[in-house]
Amino acid sequence: MNLILRTLVTACVAFGLTEILPSVHFNDFTTAIVFAFILAVLNAIVKPLLIFFTLPITVFTLGLFLFVINAGIVLMADSLLASMYIDGFWWAMLFSILLSFITSVLTKMIWPERK
Repeated sequence: MNLILRTLVTACVAFGLTEILPSVHFNDFTTAIVFAFILAVLNAIVKPLLIFFTLPITVFTLGLFLFVINAGIVLMADSLLASMYIDGFWWAMLFSILLSFITSVLTKMIWPERK
């Protein structure tokens, strides 16, 4: 249940960001839900492998290369969806940064940590 709610929050934020960012396009909200699900799967399977194989450059850049990995994951999700389009790498990076930040803030507001 928690996974479904987190996916819906991610979908809502992603769909909202398409209204703000002119170079990120979804056809409808259903595409945003599918995007959020694909993003969750890619983050669970592909992202750890990318982090492992790029560990030296990630350490050398003090973790800033993780932004590039996040943008790459978003572009992978874009390539899997025909009804989604991102105009370029830098838009994907901005989209992934905003998506991560806003989703984490909303998640903390909705589910505060219990002590």
